[in-house]
Amino acid sequence: MSTVKTTDGVEIFYKDWGPKDAPAIFFHHGWPLSSDDWDTQMLYFLGKGFRVIASDRRGHGRSSQVSDGHDMDHYAADVNAVVEHLDLKNVVHIGHSTGGGQVARYVAKYGQPQGRVAKAVLVSAVPPLMLKTESNPGGLPMEVFDGLRAALAANRAQFFVDLPTGPFYGFNRPGAKVSQGVIDNWWRQGMMGSAKAHYEGIKAFSETDQTEDLKAITVPTLVLQGDDDQIVPYANAALLQAKLLKNATLKVYEGFPHGMLTTHADVINPDLLAFIKG
Repeated sequence: MSTVKTTDGVEIFYKDWGPKDAPAIFFHHGWPLSSDDWDTQMLYFLGKGFRVIASDRRGHGRSSQVSDGHDMDHYAADVNAVVEHLDLKNVVHIGHSTGGGQVARYVAKYGQPQGRVAKAVLVSAVPPLMLKTESNPGGLPMEVFDGLRAALAANRAQFFVDLPTGPFYGFNRPGAKVSQGVIDNWWRQGMMGSAKAHYEGIKAFSETDQTEDLKAITVPTLVLQGDDDQIVPYANAALLQAKLLKNATLKVYEGFPHGMLTTHADVINPDLLAFIKG
């Protein structure tokens, strides 16, 4: 396996496919998944002549199941370790859900100052802040995230069946075309990771205020989300992201779910390609 060791000794697994001199795209997965969640996009862009890279977040997939560092600062630093190891330049960084938060923190803190980022894409992403607070009244109450933690701690295997079967892909909507393979693949990816990393990751994706990260990003950024996202409500995510970013393009898809990269790859992939080439 291809891995890089971070400064705190964590082995981060990564994939690196395609010609080394081709324009590069780096994909950042959501919670509690792995880089495998990007298979459809990586094959699509590989076929378009791109170099495609994706890593497993610490505690997820094939990366080290370490006890500590399950927060946005470490997530971004781990990405930087992979980028520097591969000496990537002028990269397009695409993040889904928690991976969108990872992109925002990486671009603002590492990629942009180093001139390594060409563009960014946030897909159904968690910034600026998921948790409801006095200054963020549109967020979700703490009880929602406490419920996620309780379900994970009680029976992670069943919880990781219930989430993709229901709201993640919108399979709970009337008339939805349910794919058992997609559900099983979600479960497979989730169960590869560490329960501790997943448990603590809930705090990372829900309580990290990334308002300043978004304000600091100056590269062209595409913001995509479905208006039927039952995981990350779009009004408090994509709409706010577009307002905070200096150079944003916003597209909201009618009726698309949180996992639209999987359920509607035939629509999303060409839109990503048009932005990258534009």
